[in-house]
Amino acid sequence: MIKRIDITDIESAQEVLSIQIAAYKIEAEIIGSYDLPPLKETVETLRHCRETFFGYYMKGRLYGVISIHIDSDVIEVCRLVVHPILFKKGVAQALLNFIEGENKFRKLKVSTAIKNTPAINFYKKNRFQLVNQKRVSEQITLAFFEKNMKEIDE
Repeated sequence: MIKRIDITDIESAQEVLSIQIAAYKIEAEIIGSYDLPPLKETVETLRHCRETFFGYYMKGRLYGVISIHIDSDVIEVCRLVVHPILFKKGVAQALLNFIEGENKFRKLKVSTAIKNTPAINFYKKNRFQLVNQKRVSEQITLAFFEKNMKEIDE
């Protein structure tokens, strides 16, 4: 079941942070750098981030999170994280499908580290197009993807 998370609630923010840290530690291993902003976040920074959060729950337990920021008819996926025990079990796909199905928008944006091959493959599989790259540190280059929904609907 996917439902909205009240990220301002301390317990909810703690749950989200727990999943986020577990997932981003795996990404850090993949890309060879632990200098990732999501690994430095706290419950308080999450509670005040102004993103809209949705969680993937099984038997009342949180296993995946997607957060978005909506600007007019453009949705930016700010984070899409899955607990490592459910990697490649359809959780990320279910969360992305939920966002695409629940919102009317022109464009969907997302970014990830260029070395994060599993994420890159996931976004390409979902018809996102690479639109830009930006080196943010010596070890990290971000890949920016977009999905134009008007083109897909035609």
